Amino acid sequence: MKKSVLQRFNALAGLITIFSIIGAHQLVAQTVWLDQLDLNAATQGYGTPGKNRSIDRKPITIAGKTFQRGFSTHAVSSLQVLLEGKANSFSAQVGIDDEVTGHEPAVEFELYGDGKKLWSSGIMRLGDAARPCSVTLIGVQKLELVVTDGGNGNYYDHADWADAKFETTGGAALSTYNPISGEPYILTPKPPASPRINGSSVFGVRPGSPFLFRIPATGERPMLFSANELPAGLKLDEKTGIITGKLLKEGTYVVTLGAKNAKGKADKKLRIVCGNRIALTPPMGWNSWNCFAGEVSADKVKRAAAAMIKSDLVNHGWTYINIDDFWQNHRDPKDSTIRGQLRDDRGNIVPNARFGNMKELADYVHNAGLKIGLYSSPGPWTCGGCAGSYGFEKQDAERYALWEFDYLKYDWCSYGGVIDGMPNNDPYKISSLSYKGGNNLNAAVRPFKIMGAYLRQQPRDIVFSLCQYGMSDVWKWGDSVGGNCWRTTNDITDTWTSVKNIALEQDKAAAWAKPGNWNDPDMLVVGTVGWGNPHPSKLKPDEQYLHISLWCLFSAPLLIGCDMEKLDDFTLNLLTNDEVIAVDQDPLGRQATCKQTIGDLRIYVKEMEDGSHAVGFCNLGLERATLSYKDFDKLGIYGKQQVRDLWRQKNIAHIDGNNKELAITVPAHGVLLYKFSGVK
Repeated sequence: MKKSVLQRFNALAGLITIFSIIGAHQLVAQTVWLDQLDLNAATQGYGTPGKNRSIDRKPITIAGKTFQRGFSTHAVSSLQVLLEGKANSFSAQVGIDDEVTGHEPAVEFELYGDGKKLWSSGIMRLGDAARPCSVTLIGVQKLELVVTDGGNGNYYDHADWADAKFETTGGAALSTYNPISGEPYILTPKPPASPRINGSSVFGVRPGSPFLFRIPATGERPMLFSANELPAGLKLDEKTGIITGKLLKEGTYVVTLGAKNAKGKADKKLRIVCGNRIALTPPMGWNSWNCFAGEVSADKVKRAAAAMIKSDLVNHGWTYINIDDFWQNHRDPKDSTIRGQLRDDRGNIVPNARFGNMKELADYVHNAGLKIGLYSSPGPWTCGGCAGSYGFEKQDAERYALWEFDYLKYDWCSYGGVIDGMPNNDPYKISSLSYKGGNNLNAAVRPFKIMGAYLRQQPRDIVFSLCQYGMSDVWKWGDSVGGNCWRTTNDITDTWTSVKNIALEQDKAAAWAKPGNWNDPDMLVVGTVGWGNPHPSKLKPDEQYLHISLWCLFSAPLLIGCDMEKLDDFTLNLLTNDEVIAVDQDPLGRQATCKQTIGDLRIYVKEMEDGSHAVGFCNLGLERATLSYKDFDKLGIYGKQQVRDLWRQKNIAHIDGNNKELAITVPAHGVLLYKFSGVK
């Protein structure tokens, strides 16, 4: 009897085991499609992630084959998936989407499991058949899907992870995540109610040029201003702090600026250098492109100027209001407001209907104590297809001066077609953005040399910004054509990949930065940007702190690209820290370089006029960097030093012979910006 019961028990146990095996098999076989997860956690070089649609929101198509499901992205791209050992495998079909036909994209798809490369597609190009991806993931905790730019830049790199799916343990909950915190936090202390004079301590002007300088001072209003030892030819408006006039003789004049209100008074030395060089510190201001793109208008420009005053940015040294493309008429307009005569009967450029009287607009900006800039191209057409300056350089330079503009951004664009010998009377055969010939030195220099010479002949100072994306090592010859600043890279976007890659390219040009000559890594991408499609910057808060810190360390022109009427407290905190801005505006004009790399931590050092050093501990990795730092000799820092946190505006430590260690904790994609000052 006992044996029979035991036999029955064993039989039942066997059935339970069989059903368990079947159930386990069913659990293992469960499919989780990648498009079922939150794809917004992805970072990418352009646009937003596509779910079952391409980047341009079309059906996903690779080499003529259409896929119903998938994740579309743009190089350089990264998507992190938290597996926690619950996935057995991943599979997909990868390739470049057919929607970019007519271009020459190249990408490489890669998979990383817990930091180790598991698979790579090799370089893929437009028209390549989708390549199968299949990897085992047993035991993997974190998976990263990466798309690189294939080595030729990331233009039109529309990449698809088609039919992407996981085989998981049944009921397993997979999730995507972004390891960089999205919670904004404010570090910049509010300025005191008593006066504080900010901004640059040196100002350059040519003899006979109109002088315009607004004393940037924070503090409670009303406020009265003074300027002791102001040279003959200049006058100060005591209520506004605006200095105007002309200096006729070369020389250096040291003026003591003063500001006084009910809470106290402040003063600061300003060195006015009247000579042949201008822009002795990097220009600071606003540019319309990253916000409005082709929708810019005179009204929007006026509102930006008013917002610069209202937001108090003007009292931190922000000066220029720059109009980018689309103030001219267009060659093939769909919009009636940019349709009209390109030039008048005398060959003078004609503003479009959105702008009308350019002199009146310049007067509006100047009356606010600000300066104004505009945009053109050495080719026949701008990047957007509006009238360029080719063949009319002298007339345009004279027209800009007649309108009383202070800044010219001169963008390469269709000049590539001129080099290629395209017929100038057939604009549609000239590409709107051609780089052909861009690495031919004579061809690269010639158009900027022509315009630079004409600008110098004008009876007013016009900052000359060369926008040709770093071709032919522009930093080596930009000064010889009268340039004051020059782009070192391609256009920036509000993505981590763009900011990081641009930053990593700046060291090569650093030796050529000096007063009057500035390497330009492109505009700031904080606040509400969008190129006509407004949205908050995709950069996480830590990434925005790093972005501003690096641009200041690089002595870069600081041009705000956001909607000035939508400045939130976090963005204002980034743009109004006078100790951080002072790093950018330091009169010595040195550019920081990377002095040491520790894993993903890069340490940039900038020598300052007062003998101090600005140091950026920049974490480019995905994990927090924590260490006790003591290699100060590698940074060129010796002896007793006071260490000041510039974002928090407070002293945090002293280092000397007995205590040469500094505790460093840098968030992922974040920065610590310190100033080391020698202590006697």
